[in-house]
Amino acid sequence: MPASTSSGESTLRSDLLSKVTQITALFWVIKVLTTGMGEAASDYLVVSFEPVLVVLITAALFAAALVLQLRAPRYVAWKYWLVVAMVGIFGTMIADVAHVVAGVPYFASTAFFAVLVGAILTAWKRVEGTISIHSITSRRRELFYWATVIAAFALGTALGDWTAHSLQLGYLGSGVLFAVVIALPGVAHRLRLLGAVAAFWASYIVTRPLGASFADWIGVDHGRGGLGVGSGAVALIAAAITVVLVAVVSARRETTQMTTTDLPGAA
Repeated sequence: MPASTSSGESTLRSDLLSKVTQITALFWVIKVLTTGMGEAASDYLVVSFEPVLVVLITAALFAAALVLQLRAPRYVAWKYWLVVAMVGIFGTMIADVAHVVAGVPYFASTAFFAVLVGAILTAWKRVEGTISIHSITSRRRELFYWATVIAAFALGTALGDWTAHSLQLGYLGSGVLFAVVIALPGVAHRLRLLGAVAAFWASYIVTRPLGASFADWIGVDHGRGGLGVGSGAVALIAAAITVVLVAVVSARRETTQMTTTDLPGAA
C-alpha cells in the first residue's frame, strides 16, 4: 500500500477516535454562527429578563452541556456543538460582567486572556506532548481542549469589544477587520511561516469577534450603528441555521464511520 494512503487512513482513524469535530469548511461556518448566536442571545436575554437569574440559569445549562459532552464515549455532533453554543452565550455574559460591573478595561482583559490562553496551551503541550485537536482521545486532553476553548472565547470577546469600542471601529468595521485577520494564519501556514496547530488556534480565537461583530451590526438599532433587525431575531436565525448545518455534519460523520469498516484492519 502506498505510504500516502496508509497515512490518510491513519489520520482518518485518528479523527474518528477524537472527541471533537473534524476541521472542515463547515466547522468554521458553524463556529462563526455560534459565536454570533451567543452574542445576540446574551444581549437579548439580559435585557428581556432578570439579568442575575438569566446568568445563573445559563451557567447551569452550560455546566450540564459540558458534563454531557465529557461523559459521551465518542464524538457526537449535537453534544459537541451544544457546548460550543453555550460557551458563546454564557461566555458573553461573563465578559460583559467583567467590564460593566467590575470595570475592567477592554485592553487589560484582552492582555489577561491572551496570557491565559498561552499558559493553558503551554501546560497542555508539556503534559500531553501535543496540542493538536486530532489527538483529543482521553479525558485529560479533552479537559485541556475545553479550557483552551473557553479562554480563547474570552480573549476573542475582549478583543472584539476593544476594537469596536476602545478603538472606535464600530461593529461593521470590527467585523471587516476580523474577516481579514482570520485568513492570515491560514495564509501563513500555506507559506510555511506558521505550523498547522498554531494556525488553527490563531484562527479559532478570531472566530469569536468576527461572528459577534457582525451579529451586533445586524441586530442593534441604527443609533448604535446597526441595521436594527433585533438581537432576538438574529439569535433565532443563527440558531436555526446552526441546527441545520450540525445535522449535515452529523450525517457526514456517520457516513465516514461506515466507510472505515472497509479499511484494512477495521473491526
